[in-house]
This record gives sequence, structure tokens and C-alpha cells, in this order.
Amino acid sequence: MLNNKKLVIAIDGFSSCGKSTFAKAIASKLGYIYIDSGAMYRAITLYCIQKNLISEQGIDADKLKLLLHEINIGFIYNPHSQTYETWLNGTSVEEAIRGIEVSNQVSAVSQIKEVRQKLVALQQEMGKTGGIVMDGRDIGTVVFPQADIKLFMTASSDVRAKRRYDELLEKQVSVSLNEIKENIEKRDHLDQTREESPLRKAEDAVLLDNSFMTPTEQMDWFMDLIHPKN
Repeated sequence: MLNNKKLVIAIDGFSSCGKSTFAKAIASKLGYIYIDSGAMYRAITLYCIQKNLISEQGIDADKLKLLLHEINIGFIYNPHSQTYETWLNGTSVEEAIRGIEVSNQVSAVSQIKEVRQKLVALQQEMGKTGGIVMDGRDIGTVVFPQADIKLFMTASSDVRAKRRYDELLEKQVSVSLNEIKENIEKRDHLDQTREESPLRKAEDAVLLDNSFMTPTEQMDWFMDLIHPKN
């Protein structure tokens, strides 16, 4: 499958199953650009928090819709970390969007039709020339239904919770393992049952359950997929 054509690689799946890490590794391996669609929804969620658009009553969707034109999201390469970082309205928010407060609200924000329309259009524009790896919830079904390669990733909720817990511990974020598991299971339900672009496996996507796979094993699996051994 590898040739001179720059491919569009779509990776969908459940939260905290390593989509972003795997997508980044694939992009690095192939010399492609990595685009974290989930970070874009997290950035809008952070904006909502900053603008006090989220309360106990929920999200002020009407006000958010009026402010969407003010939201500018992009990815800028950081030579020090050698990764693309998420920027919101001229500020790097890569760390701020990963906290539990954003995690608890991002699924609800992503259900707003106008939010998805704005970001899907932006994502499609980013992928016009190919040579990208994008991960999210609806990349292979909505954003790039004609993607050259589609993967659907999953792992058990216990495994995903432990991975997320270890990641936050490294960043010295204080949170309980049970809280993370509850958050993951809540997000799974919301992602699969939302009216606008629910999470589902595209018919032509290849399933990858990485519950018990190392990063090296995942990459070997992927390279065999796109370049089968004779």
C-alpha cells in the first residue's frame, strides 16, 4: 500500500486507548503530519470553561454558538518537545486541555452540532493534501469516509483507566483511579449514544484491541497491515 501517494490515515476509537500516542508514532514513522482532533474539541471545552459557559445547569450552547467565530485552533510544531502542540487563540494549551475538568465536559461539548460542523470543516481542510494521520471519534465515518486506511482502536475500561492514571501521575495531577474509570465509562456511553456523529466502527475499518500490546507490537502490526510481508 505504500507508494508515492500521500495517504490519509484515520484512527477512531474509545477514549484513553492510546489513539493519539499510536497516531503520533505512525506519523513519525511515515514522515506524515499528525492532527489530534480530540485536542480540538478539548480546546473548545477549555474555552467554554474560561468564558464561564459551563455551570451546574449544563453548557450555555446558545452563547457558545454565537462565540464560535472567535475560536481559532491550530497546531504548531515545538522543536524542543519535537511534537505538534495545540494552540487556542494564540496561546499553547497543550497541557491545560488534558486535565480532568476538561475531560469531564468534552463529550457534552462535542455533542453540539455547530461545534462539530466547525471542527469537521477545519479537519477536512487540513487533510486535503494527504500525508496526515488523524485520530478521533468520527474520522473514518464523517471527516474522511474515503480515508486510505481506517483503524478502530479499543481496550478494556480497566486498562484504559490505568493508562490514563499513570499518565496523570507523571504530570503530578492528583486524581483517583476510580474517578478516571467512571469518567471513561461515562464518556464511552456519551460518545456512542450522542445524536451528532456517534462513535462507531466504520465498516471498512480494521479493529485493533491493544489491551495487551506493547507500542512496538502495535507498530509491527500496523506496518504489516500497510506493507504485508511476502
